Amino acid sequence: MARGAGEGRGMTGRRRHWSVAPGGTLLAVLLTGCMIGPDYQRPDAPVPVAYKELAGWKPATPLDTIDRGAWWSIYNDPELDQLERQVAISNQNVKSFEAAYRAATALVRETEAALFPTVSVTPSVTRSRGGGGAGGASAGGGSGAARTDYSVEGSATWAPDIWGKIRRQIESNAAAAQVSAADLANATLSAQATLAIAYVNLRYEDSLRKLLTDTVANYQRALDITRNQYRAGTTSSADVVTAQAQLQTTQAQLIAVGVLRGQYEHAIAMLTGHPPAELTIPLTPLPREVPVAPTGVPSTLLERRPDVAAAERQMQQENALIGVAIGAYYPDLTLSALFGFAGNPLSKLFSVANEVWSLGASAAETIFDAGSRSAAVAVARATYDQYVANYRQTVLTAFQQIEDELVALRVLEQQAAAEDLAVASARHAVEVTMNQYLAGTVAYTSVITEQTLLLSDEQTALAIQQSRLVASVTLIEALGGGWRADDLPGKVAVGRVAGGGGRFAVAD
Repeated sequence: MARGAGEGRGMTGRRRHWSVAPGGTLLAVLLTGCMIGPDYQRPDAPVPVAYKELAGWKPATPLDTIDRGAWWSIYNDPELDQLERQVAISNQNVKSFEAAYRAATALVRETEAALFPTVSVTPSVTRSRGGGGAGGASAGGGSGAARTDYSVEGSATWAPDIWGKIRRQIESNAAAAQVSAADLANATLSAQATLAIAYVNLRYEDSLRKLLTDTVANYQRALDITRNQYRAGTTSSADVVTAQAQLQTTQAQLIAVGVLRGQYEHAIAMLTGHPPAELTIPLTPLPREVPVAPTGVPSTLLERRPDVAAAERQMQQENALIGVAIGAYYPDLTLSALFGFAGNPLSKLFSVANEVWSLGASAAETIFDAGSRSAAVAVARATYDQYVANYRQTVLTAFQQIEDELVALRVLEQQAAAEDLAVASARHAVEVTMNQYLAGTVAYTSVITEQTLLLSDEQTALAIQQSRLVASVTLIEALGGGWRADDLPGKVAVGRVAGGGGRFAVAD
């Protein structure tokens, strides 16, 4: 059928191929009518040829044996692996999205049911008695007699989808189910990445605890030295007090580490769907290596991020709703049929003499609506344009996130190398200054200064390592983890052919 004229009355004339089970020929003919509204085509999105921040920097060698689904296994941490695997099972936010996905798929099946007739059967029994004439006598001279009437009727109604309005709604709902599936994948990936970052931060606190514990031990030895020097009369009591104050300050810092570590442990418990009291993570320092997943080609990102896939599926959902809105311009046809038996007695109910039947057809078309339908079409088109812009913005944001983490990893790697040299120099400076103090050539304040500088450099080195690991996790999340668009449920609407026991599918 050619495209209709007028505002929003376009329909596609493209032939659709159907595979129909035997006995469904008439149904198939009626269902293969025109499909109103525009067919979906994914709009272009800005995609760079290469990542800018990869220039001059090479990620770690890809670990090809790593399960891309369990992306966290790249860190080779059994404790992290055990925790991450609980997210998809027990995280309550993820379970909420999973329930929403099941609801979306059920809605698709509910909408598909509108393609087929509704059949009902109505058996009934009626007991009645007519009133008699004057003096209680019937017109025939006898009294009114009670009688029982029986009936069994079957009816069917069907509104064939001649213009494709229902099929467009199915297309929209199927796309919405895919959006829900992508949202579920995105929620799972987000929870897994959040857990991994909390785990890195917890390990940072473990490393900081070890650093401060070692530093307290060193400061205790320095205090013992100053006390010995004071007893020997080679130094003043001020040096002892200064060394003691430095030790106590560091001890207080060590105690404070427990607050953040406990909070990170509680957050991990919540992400795995458990009360904090049920989870205790043993102390382990930060790993020294920072593995980085390969970034691939920018064009593949559109197939690797669930939020991008969700935004793209939302466009098809809204595109199909344009066809639904256009469908209001076309008449609705309803077919109805009734067949049954009615009579008395029950033993002779199912006889030709007691047959009742009827066939009917009706059509409804709106003649005047003061522009309501054209406004609805305009709203649908504008909403589609809105989601096109949202999709392109989502793609741009994805590329920004990747570039941000690439530059962070590159710069932090350089900073880590420089900070390691600074730590080594600071340690040497502490040794030299302490020897000079023991020789009486410098004041103890010089030792304090160098010790403070060393602790500051060591804490900075730990913070850089923490930031590198967090950037590594965030980059993997920005790349979509191990997810692929192929993980989405099928895009083809499927239904059952009434009475034939077969299935049909739209082949684009």
